[in-house]
Amino acid sequence: MSSSYHPAAPRSFFARRFAAVLFTLSIGTAGLGAAAPARAEGQIRVAEQFGIVYLLLNVARDQQLIEKEGRKEGLDIKVDWVKLSGGAAVNDALLSGSVDIAGAGVGPLLTIWDRTHGRQNVKGVASLGNLPYYLVSNNPGVKTIADFSDKDRIALPAVSVSVQSRVLQFAAAKQWGDKEYNRLDKLTQAVPHPDAAAAIIAGGTEITGHFGNPPFQEQELAGNPKAHIVLSSYDVLGGPSSATVLYATEKFRNDNPKTYRAFVDALADAARFVTANPDAAADIYLRVNQSKTDRKLLLSIIRSPQVQFKVAPQNTLALAQFMYRVGAIRNQPKSWKDYFFDDPATAAGS
Repeated sequence: MSSSYHPAAPRSFFARRFAAVLFTLSIGTAGLGAAAPARAEGQIRVAEQFGIVYLLLNVARDQQLIEKEGRKEGLDIKVDWVKLSGGAAVNDALLSGSVDIAGAGVGPLLTIWDRTHGRQNVKGVASLGNLPYYLVSNNPGVKTIADFSDKDRIALPAVSVSVQSRVLQFAAAKQWGDKEYNRLDKLTQAVPHPDAAAAIIAGGTEITGHFGNPPFQEQELAGNPKAHIVLSSYDVLGGPSSATVLYATEKFRNDNPKTYRAFVDALADAARFVTANPDAAADIYLRVNQSKTDRKLLLSIIRSPQVQFKVAPQNTLALAQFMYRVGAIRNQPKSWKDYFFDDPATAAGS
């Protein structure tokens, strides 16, 4: 699916496209009930979502970095790429055995880590970098989260699962106390980022807020003069933090050590590539996603001092402890290492 959209998309288009996405996901996940058979070394299926937060995967795909690292391990790795929307769909795909590596926010990782603790033992593989996520509104009356009313609807990729949803809950807990952490949940709706961005830019829909990610949040701010930032994930989490991560089951990691190593090494290669070649990285994003996003806008994001492309997770524990505190997860994380695999590439995490 293309991550492009038309800024003047009418509401009927928004409704049709959102329905089509839901239909596609329902068909795609309907057959995921039975776990897939064990796979031999040299095969890997990666689930990604929308946005420049997945740039490292885009670069690894375009430059065939996984295949290159696999050859160093003596493997001819076959890589399959799957695009889904929302952490819930990604988690379902991972647990069903339909994908091997899941890409989603820290929120979905913590949910599935908790759910599979002592069983499939899903843990984080690596971060996709530090990028701020903005809650953007086109309602001039909304200056803080306390200004949202029952007339507003906030789009995010998955209700009560996505990292955007969890960060919004964390912000609500800071605003009104832990007992009111889910106060804004009733206003949230699951909408893919491209469609939510179209709604914010066009106006005139029930969607007046979007907790998104780059480049959609920047497109909203540039495309609608009423659009403004209500909240930044960095403000809630206390500084630069890894919002989007990759994770896998313990079985896949143990059964495919060479493939796993090639994947992590390729991700580190991609991080170095993006840092050294921002122009080429922007072109890769446009090409892989068949996106019509403004190239100058992409480069401003990639080169932003707030953005860091690295594979070691950063500043994730505060959200994990919040989720435990309010009962969103049952297992208490004492350290970020509880929900990430021990790996030299992520040893400097937090």
